Amino acid sequence: MRGRNVFDVEALRLLDTVARTGSFTAAAARLNYTQSAVSRRIAALEHRAGGPLFERLPRGVRLTPAGEALHHHARVVLNRLTRAEEELAGIHGGYRGRLRVGAFATANVALVPGALRAFRADFPEVELVPIEGPSGSLLRRMREGGLDVAVVSDYPSELPREAEEVEMVELADDELFVALPRDHRLAAEEIVDLRELREETWIEAPPPGRATALASACARAGFAPRATVRIGEWTGKFGFVAAGLGVTLVPAIAAYAVPADLVLRSLGDLAPRRTVYAALPPAPLPAARTLVRLLAGRAGQ
Repeated sequence: MRGRNVFDVEALRLLDTVARTGSFTAAAARLNYTQSAVSRRIAALEHRAGGPLFERLPRGVRLTPAGEALHHHARVVLNRLTRAEEELAGIHGGYRGRLRVGAFATANVALVPGALRAFRADFPEVELVPIEGPSGSLLRRMREGGLDVAVVSDYPSELPREAEEVEMVELADDELFVALPRDHRLAAEEIVDLRELREETWIEAPPPGRATALASACARAGFAPRATVRIGEWTGKFGFVAAGLGVTLVPAIAAYAVPADLVLRSLGDLAPRRTVYAALPPAPLPAARTLVRLLAGRAGQ
C-alpha cells in the first residue's frame, strides 16, 4: 500500500459503510454524502491502497480480496475507536474509569467508606483507589495531579498553602472530644472542663513549629498543655490512653473506632473544633463531584 492516508479514519468509515450496504448510493445516503462524492473518495482510497477494493456490479458493489483484507482491519480500528469513545464518555460522565480518593486517617473510619460504598453501588464500573495520608501531603499530591478528590481537615493545625490552589468544599464542622481511660477521675462526667486537664500529658503528633487546635483551646482556658507524647497513629494513641499514659483528642467522625476501654467526653464551650473539607483539582471529573455530594450527605447525617 502506498501513502499514509490509507488509514484515515473517515476513509475507513466510508469503506465500512459501502461494504455493509453494498452500494455507493446507499452509503452516500447513510453518510449524508452525494453519490459522486462517495465514488471519488473510494477511487482515491483505491489509488492509495494500490488497487481495486470493490468490484463494480450491475447492481451495487462487492469487496475484492484486497478490499476484504482492508475491511477487516478497518473494522478492528473502528471498533477500537468506538470503545475508546465510550470509555472517555464514561470517564467524563462519571461512570467509568478510575477515581483516586485521598483521605486523612479518621475520615477513613466511617465517613469515606460509607460514601465509597454508596458510590460503588451506583457506579460499579469506576475503579476506586483509596489513598491515606495527612491533609498536607494529600493536597500536595493533588496539586501534582495524583488525586481526583481528597478529604482533608485543618487539624491538628491550619491547612497548608496548597489549599489555596484547589477547590475546597466544606463537609462538616467536627467537634473534638477528649478520650479518657474508663478509670480516669473525670470519666463519669458528662462534660469535662478543659482546665481540669491542665496536669495531663497529651498524646498527639503536632507538625513542628505550627500552632495546633489543642494549644489554641488550652490557651483560651488559660494554660499551656504539658509536653506531649508524639504518637501519630490512632491505634497507638488509644493504647497509650488506655494504659493511663495520657489523654488525647478524638474527632467526632472517629468516635465509632474508639475501643470499649476508653470513654469520650465533651469539653463543652472550650472544645476545639475542626473543619472537614473535600478538595477537588481545578478541572475535576464528574465522578469526583458525585463522590463529594455523597460525602456531604453522609457528613450531614
